[in-house]
Amino acid sequence: ECTGEGVPFMEAEAACDLALIGDLSTPDPAALGQLVYSVPGAKNILEMPPMTAQVTRFKCGGFSLGLAMNHCMFDGLGAMEFVNSWAEMARGATELTVPPFLDRSVLRPRDPPVISNPHCEFEEIADVSEMAALYGREELMYRSFCFDPDRLERVRGLALADGDLEKCTTFEALSGLVWRARTRALGLAPEQQTKLLFAVDGRRRFAPPLPKGYFGNGIVLTNALATAGDLLSAPVSRAAGKVQEAVRMVTDEYMRSAVDYFEATRARPSLASTLLITTWSRLAFNGADFGWGEPTMSGPVTLPEKEVILFLAHGKERKSINVLLGLPASAMDAFQELMDEI
Repeated sequence: ECTGEGVPFMEAEAACDLALIGDLSTPDPAALGQLVYSVPGAKNILEMPPMTAQVTRFKCGGFSLGLAMNHCMFDGLGAMEFVNSWAEMARGATELTVPPFLDRSVLRPRDPPVISNPHCEFEEIADVSEMAALYGREELMYRSFCFDPDRLERVRGLALADGDLEKCTTFEALSGLVWRARTRALGLAPEQQTKLLFAVDGRRRFAPPLPKGYFGNGIVLTNALATAGDLLSAPVSRAAGKVQEAVRMVTDEYMRSAVDYFEATRARPSLASTLLITTWSRLAFNGADFGWGEPTMSGPVTLPEKEVILFLAHGKERKSINVLLGLPASAMDAFQELMDEI
């Protein structure tokens, strides 16, 4: 039931130039978090508005728009289309390029629910490597690693080098590389089971496809499992191949089964010994022109969980990918060394 309270909209002024904020490509909760409004005292999802907005003006004349949006409302594509539609209306548009399709009943569960596929994304994994202790005793460090087109092609070359894969997308190769490197950097025991999670856009994979402009969560989590020893004893192609298999298994029936699984269990994916990759590389938030031109940069102020890695489009032509992640200090140094080898 809608309580009609609207969206909290805050205006703020910063006593500095935008340039003093520093490297906007790296999550910095302490600095960038001040640009997004958080409701004081809110402790759970029921006390938090579905969305807040904050405009911060800087002394140089620039400004930032900080949004906090609840994933219960929509996924990344839905958020992008909302922001771009908002910008169109701010510029005086009378018709939206992508009108929202608001009927979410198109993804209602079956009656009765039919769970026809295994959903290992919810599988609990024992922490035999004592990662929780490592995260507890060391400071969490955030860094970004830029992969320009040449470097991305080298990553694809690594995934295809031994001939195990006939073809491989940039996402599959980069995900496999990062999964493997993070596993090594954390020093996981060979017998440690690891899990990779990532979202696949189901809009065109459903039969029939979801209507254009579907405003909600049209994604589904898929997964790959491997022991640390299996990942590290094999070339990058092994990890990339597992990512490829995870993409391939997302069919209409798999997604319907996932919807029914949620309905029947109300389960949340387990993040124990897990890497969750979120990709914004195809989300064009940079196109949101509210009347002052396109933004110079868009991205997150922080990562939602320590297990999350974000792929973010980078550069004027958006052909590079920034890999953003947080790791315990010692593991981050090891991860840095592995990335320097690429």
